[in-house]
Amino acid sequence: MTGETLARLAATVAARAGADPDASWTAKLLARGPEACARKFAEEATEAVIEAVKGDAPRLTAEAADVLYHLLVMCAARGVTLEAIEAELSRREGQSGIAEKASR
Repeated sequence: MTGETLARLAATVAARAGADPDASWTAKLLARGPEACARKFAEEATEAVIEAVKGDAPRLTAEAADVLYHLLVMCAARGVTLEAIEAELSRREGQSGIAEKASR
């Protein structure tokens, strides 16, 4: 997935936040509230983990796409944008994961 694809997906999630929940899955998820969005994200993440353990690359690919979508929905439910996530990743860039963890 290119950065443009992820940005378009985030823009679609944001645009559908105010849509009719009967006409948009994204609107339906967001209307259920942040906790429901988090539960759905956890469900999708678990499915991705299962496929990773099984070694089924095509199924893992599909589940990983679901995870990215549901992550954006969950974050949108709490007002966290893709831009904010990207800024945090940029802040961490070039820093060792071990050093970053120690700084928390």
